Amino acid sequence: MKKNYTPENELLFLALGGSGEIGMNVNLYGCDGKWLMVDLGMTFSGNEYPGVDLVFADLDFIEERTRDLLGIVLTHAHEDHIGAVPYFAGELGVPLYATPFTADLVARKLEEAGLLGKVELNIIEEDHGQIDIGPFSVTYLPLAHSIAEGNALLIDTPYGKIFHTGDWKLDEEPIIGEPTTEEELRAIGDEGVHALVCDSTNVFNPNPSGSEGAVHRALMDEVATHAGKRVLVTTFASNVARLQTLGEVARETGRQVCVAGRSLDRIIEVSQDNGYLEDFPQTVDFRTAMSLPRGEVLIIATGGQGEPRAALSRIADNNHQIELVSGDVVLFSSRQIPGNEIPIAKIQNMLAAKGVTMVTDRQSMIHVSGHPGRPELEALYEWLKPEVLVPVHGEIRHMREQAKVGKAAGIPHNVVQSNGDIVRLAPGEPGRIAQVRNGRLVLDGDIIAPADGEAITMRRRISHEGVMVVVLMRGERPAIEAIGLPLDEDMPEFIEETQDDILKAIGKLKGKDSLDPVAVHEAARVSARRAARRWAGKSPQVRVIMPGRVQEKSR
Repeated sequence: MKKNYTPENELLFLALGGSGEIGMNVNLYGCDGKWLMVDLGMTFSGNEYPGVDLVFADLDFIEERTRDLLGIVLTHAHEDHIGAVPYFAGELGVPLYATPFTADLVARKLEEAGLLGKVELNIIEEDHGQIDIGPFSVTYLPLAHSIAEGNALLIDTPYGKIFHTGDWKLDEEPIIGEPTTEEELRAIGDEGVHALVCDSTNVFNPNPSGSEGAVHRALMDEVATHAGKRVLVTTFASNVARLQTLGEVARETGRQVCVAGRSLDRIIEVSQDNGYLEDFPQTVDFRTAMSLPRGEVLIIATGGQGEPRAALSRIADNNHQIELVSGDVVLFSSRQIPGNEIPIAKIQNMLAAKGVTMVTDRQSMIHVSGHPGRPELEALYEWLKPEVLVPVHGEIRHMREQAKVGKAAGIPHNVVQSNGDIVRLAPGEPGRIAQVRNGRLVLDGDIIAPADGEAITMRRRISHEGVMVVVLMRGERPAIEAIGLPLDEDMPEFIEETQDDILKAIGKLKGKDSLDPVAVHEAARVSARRAARRWAGKSPQVRVIMPGRVQEKSR
């Protein structure tokens, strides 16, 4: 097994994030003593990390080897590929590479973090732009995705070529951009692709992902169907092609456009600065939108994933200047991301209570995925003819399934890896050769901390079990505060009985233990927790405070 983890005369792959999960993509390629990072993303927190919004991959492995890291190449501008840049780029201290649209969004993030000008940001101006970084020669290859300037990377090394797909799909009518053609991809395959490192997100979809052109037609038909009604469309802010479509739909159906959501405002501005959405209609403000006849406005809003602070949630909760009433229409031009079912259902129920008509991609083709279904994967395999397939960007079940599809398609070697696995791609038989430290970090307030650290662990326990504070003063009954225990009406009796239990427990201490602050602390803590379990069936965190005496931390 490899122990020093420095790439020798070989080609290595290491995912620190994005393998075994969807999001938080951080990939490393190594050869001839050097590493190259592809993407530096994050993910959004769920209930697993109370009080936390952002989650990052633990970069400890590469932070200890920054002298060998040559640069960070960014495939596209989704948050799960660039979201961690402002938090780690300064510390890593290496150049960034991105196409103009992505670079613009990254620059704004760096500016907000006070790093603009302190981190080298290189813009790859043209399609199929090439950069040489140490032993790596990287060519950007445009592929269709649900954002402008989605790119695959063709990484040429002394040990073979890697085709790193990034996020992608096949789309004959992409609306925005000109993806690399089948002929170009076949030519790349004919020249030889050693390894295909490939998006696994939609491997269980037996059908192609669908075209933005088809969505354009479906949205046009759907909005036209609701003539005379106020229509709101919620979609992913980053989907520039969808915004282009909605602008055209509004124009052709005689509606003015109102945009609700700061991320939409930002994407429209960045898009127009980089040559996209140049004919997007002039938008109207909320007051004007509400004064227009109902059939003369099209509202584009964030919040289709149920985000509580996004525009749609606030509109549904009557907490926004935009108002929807019975008969109005909301089109969900976005897919339901796994894990968001409950918050989306909450918003849809609030809208239903108002009598709002809702249409999703289940009723009409008003959304298509930005990731490849099985037929698209099989087509890419045929065109590129790789020797090795490394599935990424998916949960374990997605990656294992893609390995099966690749094997059935005749790819000789399929390597299913997880975050922290070092995979040798060449020379010799490809496979895992070592496991390195990996994990998660969280942005907790203004501090980046371990996801499994004491603060998050304690907060999670408190959220489930509650907390008790016991103050022991000499000569007085213990003062007790119980928070989060379901004892509203019984609280006085519970407090009194717990005080008695604590005093009895302390009174049973004999000899040196009766004078030992640690023993007194533990007796009070255990008796308080037992009382809570007896009364409420909960095991709260208990904090015992003993003014003037040494004490242990609560457990």
